[in-house]
Amino acid sequence: MSRVLIAGCGDLGLELARRLVAEGHAVTGLRRSAQSMPEGVQTLLADVTQPQTLTEIVNIQPEILVYCVAASEHSDESYRLSYVEGLRNVLSVLNEASLQHVFFVSSTGVYGQETDEWLDEGSPAIATHFSGRRMLEAEALLDGYPSTILRFSGIYGPGRRRMLTLAQTPEQWPEKNGWTNRIHRDDGAAFISYLIQQRQNLQLDPLYVVTDHQPLPVHNLLRWLADEQGVDYAGREMPPVQGNKRLSNQRMLASGYQFIYLDYIAGYKSLLDAMD
Repeated sequence: MSRVLIAGCGDLGLELARRLVAEGHAVTGLRRSAQSMPEGVQTLLADVTQPQTLTEIVNIQPEILVYCVAASEHSDESYRLSYVEGLRNVLSVLNEASLQHVFFVSSTGVYGQETDEWLDEGSPAIATHFSGRRMLEAEALLDGYPSTILRFSGIYGPGRRRMLTLAQTPEQWPEKNGWTNRIHRDDGAAFISYLIQQRQNLQLDPLYVVTDHQPLPVHNLLRWLADEQGVDYAGREMPPVQGNKRLSNQRMLASGYQFIYLDYIAGYKSLLDAMD
């Protein structure tokens, strides 16, 4: 059993908290709002961007920090505060605690290159937007800490219906047919939990790309979702595949992790079945 602090209890953090409690860990969830937590999770009301609210962390003495904060808005300033300054503030407090490992949920947005080549952990992170640059800035703060960076592709799952909804309106489909990569929320949370469980037995890598088995062009995904929902897109031409990148999950697989949803078909079928 470990004492785990989850900084940022949105959708991913809450699912991770549920899994860790079920596995016998002592879990504290840090969040700004006094919303309900899963049973067995201690709540710490604090704001990572406000250092004076973080002093109680020392009393928890967490051995493991999972930093999975979400920015409040898609802006450079919000990303700087949430990911760079927020992580800096939490790490500063935890310098006084018995911290053994940090898991930082980053983003595959750090790979700004557009290519048909497969990208993995060894590929250069060439960030072309502020979001990717801020993530790389936050990742650099972990130099010198026992840490693992988790670069997530697009998270989908219960409550995340954007692509399902978009598939219902073919006239709104994007003109560009770029590659898309995704990870089901349950696999994202389960993989972090798996690494925490295996920390003593497995030599953790400092970096993992967290994504499923099958990248595909976005129009292929939308057509499949439209077919599954009985949406007519006749007359809608398939644009040539152009843009974005394909991401490899071979390091995830090499860790021994067993996927819940191997690809978009398994993952989205579970969402569509839940809607019936």
